[in-house]
Amino acid sequence: MIQRSLKKQITEKLFKGKVIILYGPRQVGKTTLIKEIAKNYQQKSKYLNCELLSVQEVLSKPEAETIKSYFGDKTLIILDEAQKIKNIGTILKILVDTYPKLQIIATWSSSFELGNSLQEPLTGRNFTFEMYPISLQEIITYKDKIYCKAKLESLLRFGAYPEVFLLPEQDGRERLEEIASDYLYKDLLMFDWLKKSSVIKKLLQLLALQLGNEVSLQELAINLWINRLTVQKYLDLLEKSFVIFQLPAFSRNKRIEISKGTKIYFYDLGIRNALIQNFAPLELRNDVWALWENFCIIERIKFLASKNIFRNKYFWRTYTQKEVDYIEEYDGTIHGYEFKYTKNAFSPPKIFEEQYKNKVKLINRDNLFSFME
Repeated sequence: MIQRSLKKQITEKLFKGKVIILYGPRQVGKTTLIKEIAKNYQQKSKYLNCELLSVQEVLSKPEAETIKSYFGDKTLIILDEAQKIKNIGTILKILVDTYPKLQIIATWSSSFELGNSLQEPLTGRNFTFEMYPISLQEIITYKDKIYCKAKLESLLRFGAYPEVFLLPEQDGRERLEEIASDYLYKDLLMFDWLKKSSVIKKLLQLLALQLGNEVSLQELAINLWINRLTVQKYLDLLEKSFVIFQLPAFSRNKRIEISKGTKIYFYDLGIRNALIQNFAPLELRNDVWALWENFCIIERIKFLASKNIFRNKYFWRTYTQKEVDYIEEYDGTIHGYEFKYTKNAFSPPKIFEEQYKNKVKLINRDNLFSFME
């Protein structure tokens, strides 16, 4: 089993008088991780699947004593898929205030409830962790850098979902197609106004085909026969379901730099490739540059999250088509990165380096690991 880096971080926060919130995409390994943590408290832990109606019925009533009696003498309570419980934020607040020695770990597969309905009741009462598909760091810990480098093509084709990563190629492909069909839309369909997944699936396919390029909401709306505001609403839902994430344009000089553009990437490339049914080897593809760009950015995000490092993230482009794939802003400085899978050299835009007083760094297969240090 590949050890997840979050295990140590979460274990260190147990029994501190606060709720632990673990959120991230479905099938990313949240349940496996919390069950692994609970093994050290076998006699005192209780696992509850909140997708079960029987569990929802008990936990949806804000009565501390009734819920506590349901837990029995257990001191470590796992609420898996806690977003399914009505008024879960209030419920958790009541429990942590009434029974501070009770440790609750709650998992989320969407961030619909991670806004005011959860954060306001739990202000000062929770530790929050975000979980991603397997990271390069975790793969290196599992084996070594040589093994990790040998798996790069597989990661670009089949992604980094834990179960998929350890399966043979054909089995991994079949599992990805199951995930893409059964799980991507599960949390979205809870909304009354979104009864079918066909438009969402078509939208995701369009986004997959435009990977690495700026996205036009108007163009998407025309292709989907819906209005622009509905497209924006769908994108927001997909982002809150941890299927995609958006990278905005960076601009300090609006005369020459675009300021309203958006690029959209996928949390997992296996899902992206399943949506367009393309798992072909890299030498047969014309989208390797886009796969590599998405891969490097999401791996950087995983790395920063694992170190609790917070940075603003953007892409940069001028009206004359000069561009930098990815930039980070922190401590008053701007750092640019260009992603090339095979190239060892490139010509960075001089206007960027002159204006922001920093070199644009090339990230390819040879120096990828330096991007995670």
